[in-house]
Amino acid sequence: MKRDSRLSSVLHVLLHMAQHDGPLTSETLARALGTNPVVVRRTLASLRERGYVASAKGPGGGWTLGCDLRTVTLLDIYRAVGEPTVFAMGHRLAQPECLVEQAVNDALDVAFRDAEALLIARLGEVTLAELAASFARRMPHAPSVPCERTDHA
Repeated sequence: MKRDSRLSSVLHVLLHMAQHDGPLTSETLARALGTNPVVVRRTLASLRERGYVASAKGPGGGWTLGCDLRTVTLLDIYRAVGEPTVFAMGHRLAQPECLVEQAVNDALDVAFRDAEALLIARLGEVTLAELAASFARRMPHAPSVPCERTDHA
């Protein structure tokens, strides 16, 4: 099963935007992610609706941050990208009347709920400012910037 990397990709883009003084085009952000500019625009549209980013068309236009990084958590961004499924694992539903299947699914339900609750709680504890600070601490020690495809580094 393919992993959903929307949250990671959006956070990546937001950190690039936070390190850049002016607008970044969808093309520039797409190069940083190794994807298509249409994917960037589609993904950032949900963040624009919530005021986390802003966009301007035309020469000198592009995407900018529209929020205070200290007030936005990873949970906020997780919700803005549609709350992607946390686990690729799921229940076996071939024989719902099977008592063994019911016992297994009940046990997995508890484990999945507990793990998801822990993840959601952790996402709510980390702000975009903390994420940006973590990036900034790594920069002086990096032999080269891993995302050199953007023009801010």
